[in-house]
Amino acid sequence: MSADSLEIALQKHFGHTAFRKPQREVIASILAGRDTLAIMPTGGGKSLCYQLPALLLEGVTLIVSPLIALMKDQVDALRARGIPAAMINSAQSWDDQKIALDQMANGELKLVYIAPERFRANSFLRALAGVKIALFAIDEAHCISQWGHDFRPDYLRLSEALERLGHPVCAAFTATATPEVKADIQKQLRLREGAVFVSGFARPNLSFHIRTVERKAQKLDRIHALIERHQTGIVYCATRKSAEAVADDLKAHRIKHILYHGGLSAEGRVRAQEAFMTGKAPVAVATNAFGMGIDRADIRFVCHYELPGSVEAFYQEAGRAGRDGLPAHCEVLFMYADKRVQDFFIDGANPDPDLIRRVYAVLRKNADNGYEVHMSAEDIAEEAFEGRRVTAGNAMAVQGAISQLRHLGFIERFDEGGSRVRGTRLLQPDVTARDIVLPLDRLAEKRERDEAKLKAFIRFAYDAGCRQTWILRYFGEADIAPCGACDHCRDGGAHGPAPLNESQQMEVRKALSGIARMSNRSGPRQWQPRFGRDKIVKCLLGSRDEKLLASGLDRLSTYGIFKHHKKPFVAALLSAIEAAGLVAVEQDGEYPLLGLTEAGVCAMLDGGEIRLRWPGGEATDDEPAPAVAPARERAAKLPIPTSEESAPEMDDELFNALAAERNRLRFAHGNLPAYTIFPNKVLEALAAQKPATAEAAMEIKGIGPEKAKRWLPAFLKIIAAHEGSM
Repeated sequence: MSADSLEIALQKHFGHTAFRKPQREVIASILAGRDTLAIMPTGGGKSLCYQLPALLLEGVTLIVSPLIALMKDQVDALRARGIPAAMINSAQSWDDQKIALDQMANGELKLVYIAPERFRANSFLRALAGVKIALFAIDEAHCISQWGHDFRPDYLRLSEALERLGHPVCAAFTATATPEVKADIQKQLRLREGAVFVSGFARPNLSFHIRTVERKAQKLDRIHALIERHQTGIVYCATRKSAEAVADDLKAHRIKHILYHGGLSAEGRVRAQEAFMTGKAPVAVATNAFGMGIDRADIRFVCHYELPGSVEAFYQEAGRAGRDGLPAHCEVLFMYADKRVQDFFIDGANPDPDLIRRVYAVLRKNADNGYEVHMSAEDIAEEAFEGRRVTAGNAMAVQGAISQLRHLGFIERFDEGGSRVRGTRLLQPDVTARDIVLPLDRLAEKRERDEAKLKAFIRFAYDAGCRQTWILRYFGEADIAPCGACDHCRDGGAHGPAPLNESQQMEVRKALSGIARMSNRSGPRQWQPRFGRDKIVKCLLGSRDEKLLASGLDRLSTYGIFKHHKKPFVAALLSAIEAAGLVAVEQDGEYPLLGLTEAGVCAMLDGGEIRLRWPGGEATDDEPAPAVAPARERAAKLPIPTSEESAPEMDDELFNALAAERNRLRFAHGNLPAYTIFPNKVLEALAAQKPATAEAAMEIKGIGPEKAKRWLPAFLKIIAAHEGSM
C-alpha cells in the first residue's frame, strides 16, 4: 500500500484528513499481518485502528466487545457511513444471530461485533469455521488479565477461540494497562512476535483533584457545586445504595439526571443511557456498570462519590470526561472510612477455599441429568450457607466462588432463554467437591494484588505531588513534567521543597510535638500512632468536639497550640510535613493513623534544617475559571479550515435549525445516535461557515464522501433557506 493510500482511505470512509498518533503505525502493523497490541488513552481513536483495516482487508473483521450498548452505537455509526456491519450477542434471538452468521458466510459484512460469552459455545465456533476472517480485534483487552482491574473470565476463552479459527491476525486494544498487565495480555493471547504501541496515558485536558471530606453531607454539597459549575458530568458511586441516595438528593433539588446501576431492568438501563447520551439529562449518577462505551464527548466533570478500588479503575472512569479535548474536571470525594466498601468488594472477589468447595457441592447436588443447574446466585448462596440469612457480603462471595470455578474449568454459565437468571453447567461432573484441587498460592496472590491496588490508590490520594505525574509513573512512564492543572500543581505542591525560616521551623516542630503527644510512646525515640489526621487537626486547633473531649485530648499540653490558625492551613501544613517524610500514614487498620517517622523524630528532637513546601496561605475551595466555553467560542476553537484572517462567528439560530434537522433524520432512521449523522462540532462549523455547495462543506473536518452523499443535502437546504431569509 502506497504512502498516501491510507490517508485516501481515511478520507473516503471516515471523512478525516489525517491520523492521530499512533493510529497510522498501528494500522500499518495490522495490514502487514502482525499481531498487535495498542495501548491508547480514552478518546485516542482506538476503534479506527481496526475499522479502517477491516475495510482494506479481504474477509470479515471480528471485534470482541464486552458491552452491548457500545456494540449498537458502533454498528449504527458504521451503517450510517454505508459500511456493512452487524453484531452478535446474548440479547439477540438465535434467528438474529443466524442472519448475521449467514451474512458473514456470504461475504456480505466487513465488521461484526461479538460479545465474549458467545465463544463459550462450540456451536458458535463451528458456525464460524467457513467464514474468511481477516482480523480478530479485541477491545478492552485488559479484561483478559486477572491482574487487571476489570478481569472477565469470558475473555480467557479468546486465546482458544483464536487457535480454533486458525489464528488470524490479532489486534488487542486497551486504554489502561500497567507494565504487568501489558505483559499478561501478550501472554494470554499468545501474540506472535507482536508489535506493541503505547501512545502514552496522558490526558492533558483533564485536571485531577482529591477533596478530603468528613461527612456525606459535604459530598452532596460538593456534587451540587460541581453540577452548577460544570453542568454535564458523571457521579460514580461504589454501590447501588449510595447511587440511589445521591439520585434521590438530586431529585429533591430538581436537578435533571439519570440513575444507572446493574439492578435496573435491561430496558431501564437502555432508557437511562439513551437520555444521557442524547443530552436529555446532563448528569449521570451511576455505579461502574455505567462503564465502557460511554462516548459522550462533552462530559465536563467526573466525580467519584467514594474512593475507587484501584488507580486503573479511577483513570479509566475519569477518562470519560473531556473526550472533545476541552478542559474537564475529575475529582474524588475522599473519606478514608469508605475504604471499608472496597474491602468488602475484595472479600467478595476472593472467597476462601472452603466456600468455593461448598458452592461446587451445591451445584453438583442440584444438577439434572444433563449436568445443568437452574438456580439463581441467591438460591445457591442460601443453600451454601445452610439456610442462614444471606447477607450482601455472602452473596458477593458466592458470586466470587462461581467466578473462580469458571476460571478453573469446573463449570460454565449459560443464558436461560432471555431470563436474567443464568444457568450453570458442570464440565467435570465426576469430580466431587472434596476432589477439587485449588491453586491456593494463586488465590492468595490474587487477594494480595487486589489489596495492593487499593493501597496504591490511597497512596495516590495522600501524595503531595502532581496528580497526573503520579498516575503516569504508575503506568510505567518516566520523566513526566508536572501538569500544572491538578489541585497540588495549582497550590504550588508540584514545586520542590525549600528551606524554612526560623519561625516556620518552629511551627513544624510544634506540629510534630502535637502528633507525638497524641501517640503512644513505646521507647526512648519511638511513638506509635493512635489517631487520624482529622482528630489531630482538631486537637491542634483546640476544638471542643465531643469525641475529642471524651478522649481526654484537651488535657494535652499541645491542645490548641495552633488556635491562632484556621483549619485549612493546619491541614495543609500536615500534608506538607507528610510530603517531606516527617510523618506517615498507617493504612492497615479501619482508619488511617498519622504518626512520626524516624526523620520526624529527628526534626522534633535534634533540630537542624527542615525543608518542605510551605503552605501558601489559607487553603480555599476556589477552582480555575470555568472549563466550558460558550458555544460560539467553542466553534472558533475547532480545527476547521477557515479564512486566514479569523474564524467566522457561529450563527446560533442556524445552528438550532441544523440540530432540529439532525433530530428529524435520527428518528426517521431508527433513532440513530446524533453523532453518527453529524456531531455538534460539525454543525457548529456549518453554522459558522454556511457553505453553499457540497464541495465547500466537505472542507469541514468530519464530512467525508459517504456522509456528504447520505446526509449533507438536507443540511445544505437548511443553510440556503436561512441565508435566503436574511
